[in-house]
Amino acid sequence: MCRTLAAFPTSCLERAKEFKTRLGIFLHKSELGSDTGSVGKFEWGSKHSKEGKNFSEDVLGWKESFDLLLSSKNGVAAFHAFLKTEFSEENLEFWLACEEFKKLRSATKLASRAHRIFEEFICGEAPKEVNIDHETRELTRTNLQATTAACFDAAQRKVRALMEKDSYPRFLKSPAYRDLATQAMAASASPSSGSPAEPSHT
Repeated sequence: MCRTLAAFPTSCLERAKEFKTRLGIFLHKSELGSDTGSVGKFEWGSKHSKEGKNFSEDVLGWKESFDLLLSSKNGVAAFHAFLKTEFSEENLEFWLACEEFKKLRSATKLASRAHRIFEEFICGEAPKEVNIDHETRELTRTNLQATTAACFDAAQRKVRALMEKDSYPRFLKSPAYRDLATQAMAASASPSSGSPAEPSHT
């Protein structure tokens, strides 16, 4: 990895450091007091190169579609940080909990996790109650009587649609993301080899 970094012009390394700092500031609020495990942390460097795309391409991809944002660990962390500023982070946390829930294979674990998710996000007095209609809430309650990996599907779809139509466009217009995207465009436009890149003044 050190050999790979050494091959880059100094200006590219400086820009990468600035990039990392900017995202770190963007995520700072999310990292403080976050109890969602991987949410609030971002991957830098090695994983992106293994996936065949650099960090700037990842950032720019977030505005292409909501799916691309949700498929990026950095994107999820940045979106979570933004949602915390709007006091609506429970929507993303519920969506992520559902994604993890669907990976469970043990029937016992499915049942216990389902009730935990329901108590945390769905029931009337839930500490992180998500904004879903009464019909979907009752359907989910009924689904818990015979727990399957699909018992939260209806609620998860509603919450995802709400985030995509409401929070996601505001995230893309937020000064924090726009600033990050500007830096990403400048970085991706710079030559990756040869002479050091000229700083952008646009």
